[in-house]
Amino acid sequence: MQRRSGYYAGELKMWDRLSFVVRHFRERLWVKPLIVCVLSIGAVFLANLVDMAELGRLLPKITQESIETLLKIMASSMLMMATFAVASMVAAYASASSAATPRSFPLMIADDVSQNALSVFVGAFIYSVVALVALMNGFYVGRGSQFILFSLTIVVFVIIIITFIRWVDNIARLGRLGHTITKVEQAAAKAIRKRHSAPRLGGVAAFSPPDGSRAVFGAIGYVQHVDTAALQKRAEASRLRIVVAALPGTFCAPNRPIAWVMREEPGNVSDEDAEATAAAFVIGDSRVFEQDPRFGLLVLSEIASRALSPAVNDPGTAICVTGTFVRLFVMWNERGEADDDSTVLFDRVAVPELSMADMFDDAFTGIARDGAGNVEVVVRLLKALDSLAVVGDAAMRDNALRHARLAVVRAENAMQIPDDLRVIREVARFAA
Repeated sequence: MQRRSGYYAGELKMWDRLSFVVRHFRERLWVKPLIVCVLSIGAVFLANLVDMAELGRLLPKITQESIETLLKIMASSMLMMATFAVASMVAAYASASSAATPRSFPLMIADDVSQNALSVFVGAFIYSVVALVALMNGFYVGRGSQFILFSLTIVVFVIIIITFIRWVDNIARLGRLGHTITKVEQAAAKAIRKRHSAPRLGGVAAFSPPDGSRAVFGAIGYVQHVDTAALQKRAEASRLRIVVAALPGTFCAPNRPIAWVMREEPGNVSDEDAEATAAAFVIGDSRVFEQDPRFGLLVLSEIASRALSPAVNDPGTAICVTGTFVRLFVMWNERGEADDDSTVLFDRVAVPELSMADMFDDAFTGIARDGAGNVEVVVRLLKALDSLAVVGDAAMRDNALRHARLAVVRAENAMQIPDDLRVIREVARFAA
């Protein structure tokens, strides 16, 4: 088994770490507005530089009153628009949390269209206020600077109109249940594709740590990210072998190690090596989607379970989510017989693969339990499992048959109508 070049592996994992940081910044509403505000202020003051060039004398003359009127209109309306945008976004987030599941909230708050709209409205307000103050205090005295300021203001107006139209179209869907399901499916699919590219996060196959290995523990919380490049670097420097015991999504407790570390040479693993190993694990209060395909499946299952609750009674949503699971598992299976040698980037770090049984439990247990008394939900679930049983993966087939049998048992305990049970047993013949 040959490992890829160190330069390539380091470059890939550096991009992976940067992607993880950028994704978390995208969930902060203040980041994009701050960037747009800085750019707006910069544009206001750079417009004055045109007066220093010969080009400024050739530009058309624009009256100060016309620029001032435009800026006053913008300043008076944009703050109201920004406030309206925030109120609409908060209402959409609350709707997504109540109608779907609170675990979908990070995906809603990272919505690009809404963040861009808020950024444009706040940035335009700052731009208009700063430009208006500068204009009324004689900062723009030349023909060139006034023309550039007028042109910038027209461009900002055009951007505001286009952004508002796109935002109105998006806010009508943001927070709706169908839109939330689509967002979660996209996040789960992205995590699945990412795990396909590195089934063991770039490491080798996991093995049982030998006697004398040192257990490394982390903080209490969920593993959000595992920096296998940092683990490899420490292992190479200290001649270690590291076995990752906690994949992203695992809840870390005081009695559960996140990794096992062993030396290639006689001796004990140092405290410094143990601390460096623990530092490669990002642990937080909640799970995230990026490195955790199971989390996307679990969130979709929660949406279906809530829809099947007596208070909601929406079996159609559970049926929709079941179809989503079929798409995601078929996508997972498309990796096929890929050669694992091509995915080894870090030969001193051993990482377990995701368990197909755990993934099926995350996806289908909730629907089978909460929809056991609903014949159409059980029938759709059994048909979905029948489809997954024939995709060609042995582990997927075994787990599809296992869940199909469990679904039938649950239905038999929940239903009392013989005709419904007869239909269910007929559909479940593939699992007999």
